[in-house]
Amino acid sequence: MRPSEPIRVALIFGGRSGEHEISLRSAESIKRALDSARYTLAEFFIDKEGKWHPGPILPEPGANPGIDVVFPILHGTFGEDGTLQGLLELAGLPYVGSDVLSSAAAMDKAVTKRLCLQAGLPVAPHAVLSRGSRIPQLPFGFPMFVKPANLGSSVGIRKVKNDQELAAAIEHAAQYDRKILIEKGINGREFECGVLAASETKASVPCEIIPSQDFYTYEDKYLLDKARIELPARLDERQTSEIQRLAVACFDALGCEGLARVDFLMEAATGQVYINEINTIPGFTSISMYPKMFEYSGIAYAKLLGILIESALRRAESRRQTQYSR
Repeated sequence: MRPSEPIRVALIFGGRSGEHEISLRSAESIKRALDSARYTLAEFFIDKEGKWHPGPILPEPGANPGIDVVFPILHGTFGEDGTLQGLLELAGLPYVGSDVLSSAAAMDKAVTKRLCLQAGLPVAPHAVLSRGSRIPQLPFGFPMFVKPANLGSSVGIRKVKNDQELAAAIEHAAQYDRKILIEKGINGREFECGVLAASETKASVPCEIIPSQDFYTYEDKYLLDKARIELPARLDERQTSEIQRLAVACFDALGCEGLARVDFLMEAATGQVYINEINTIPGFTSISMYPKMFEYSGIAYAKLLGILIESALRRAESRRQTQYSR
């Protein structure tokens, strides 16, 4: 990177996942917030069929046309799952967020739970099966949640209360992934907590999600506009500290970098907190909870973007010290 000149940022957005529209909104918010005196922006839009549409190309064309750092803001499949990160690694481009392995592990809910368990972190009782396999003997009863292991935005998820609903939900989830996750239904509250890794790794103030439906469905997230958010969450100091501790511990257990949002369940009867999942490219719209939580924690939206970009550049410089041949 050239000293005293604007940092050349490539913003990649859109994509083939069901969160395409959210990615567009995230990208618009980022474009508005980036300081034009500090950053020069190039846009790379990916449509729903996977075709790339570059915007105006920055100076110095070549294999990497004038790019200092990439800010990928594709949510879900083919953006948050390690595939795009692998492309950027091959191109030798610094980028915001987690690397290939961490992105893929975080996208796979079953792998996330396995790594959390190995790190001694609490996750809800669950079972994993493959598409077409027999339903195993489950060590927990109804209600249960059935999910595709690799998908976002609550797509393909059903809450089931009997054997007939369980079989139908497994068949439904299998349309979206070859690996299906069955979880014990936790009756309680839902929380989110942001993690930011720069010079140090810190957690935001948590928020609480209060769904308008039986659980936080796709419709509740994006269509109905009836779910309520409480920021800060109504938690005592001990509960807040525990959620923040677990958020950072989950982030570290998966080897994440840059940013993530960790989602939690708190069982009403016991107060036990369970890690539900982790998102390595959370929504970045002006009303998304990740930037909102950090704004409440004292880091404004534009400053948050700057921290993430600078962190990505520092990590890239550190990686350049790695030798790949004799």
